[in-house]
Formats: sequence, C-alpha cells, structure tokens
Amino acid sequence: MTGRVALAVVASMAAAACAPAVRAQQQAGAQQPAGAQQPAIDSSWLSSDAAAKSAKFQLIAGLTTLNGALNFNGFDDGGLELVIPVGWKVEMDFVNHDGMLPHSALVVAGTLPIDPAPTQPAIPRAYTVRVAEGIPPGGKDMMKFTADSAGSYFIVCGVPGHAVAGMWIRLRVSKTATKPKMEATPKPTDERGR
Repeated sequence: MTGRVALAVVASMAAAACAPAVRAQQQAGAQQPAGAQQPAIDSSWLSSDAAAKSAKFQLIAGLTTLNGALNFNGFDDGGLELVIPVGWKVEMDFVNHDGMLPHSALVVAGTLPIDPAPTQPAIPRAYTVRVAEGIPPGGKDMMKFTADSAGSYFIVCGVPGHAVAGMWIRLRVSKTATKPKMEATPKPTDERGR
C-alpha cells in the first residue's frame, strides 16, 4: 500500500469514526460554524437541452464545511433532490472540493438505511472511478448515463462510512417531469439513514 493510499484510508476511517459525534452535536442543537450553513440552490449547477433530452449536473463533493465537509453541493442527508425526466441522458461532472478527504459518487437505490460501503450502482454507468478509494482532493471525473428507469435513488459517496455519515443527496427519475430541476428536500427523520 502506498503512502497516499494509506493516508486516504486513515482519513476515511477518521471521518467515519467522527460521524456519530457530529450527529450527536447536531441532535443536541449545537450550531454549525458560520461557514457551514446550507447554501441556496445554485442554478448554474444544472443545465439542460430539451431537444436532445439531456441534462448536465455539476456534483461537488465537500463544497462547504457542513457536516465536516461530508456533503454534495453543500447539502447532506438527502437535503437536495435532482429531478430528471425518464429517458433523458445525464452527464454529472464530479469534482472533489474537499481539501482533505477523498470522495466518490454513485447512484444507488433510494432506500434507508444507507449501505455503509456501497459499491453497486442502481443505474448502469452511474458512478465515478475509484468508488471505494475515492478521488483525491481537487480530483475530477464524469459520469454519463441514461435515466431509463423511473424511481427514487440516492447519489452517495462510496468511500466507506461517508454515506452513512450523511454524504448523500436524492435523485428522482420522473415519468411526469418535463424538464430537469433541483429542489431542497427535508432530511429524513429515520436516523438509520445516517
């Protein structure tokens, strides 16, 4: 094992170990640092071409310090939902903005509890490289897939422990949507989602 891989494994284990403490602070009403507030949804994250039935989404790991930077686009615990019409082609441009930890992304079935070490995508080709190891800070990748099956999914970080610590957002492939959109969604009340 190289030094970088060993460091990534140790950092991932530390993040997973800290997740229960972060959750306990949140449940006790502890305030997040001023820079850790959930951002407003940025419309520049999503673009689409109705004629081509294609959508492009910028997926940013560790955008803010919310949840110890275990977030996508500044949202954790399913607080953001991406809605895509069924049959549309999707391109997700992934970037790891977290300055310390490796992260990845994959689309899994939208059910709780979250798998602590997810590895199998629910939609073919809907995952980044190095799902379990993660992409290092500043790294990028692209997922291209077709949203063929209507249903509810989660976009999760595949690094062990990150998804159960809250690093996931929602993806809904909709039969009724006519264009892609993003929505803020309530966090689950079922703590098994963490």
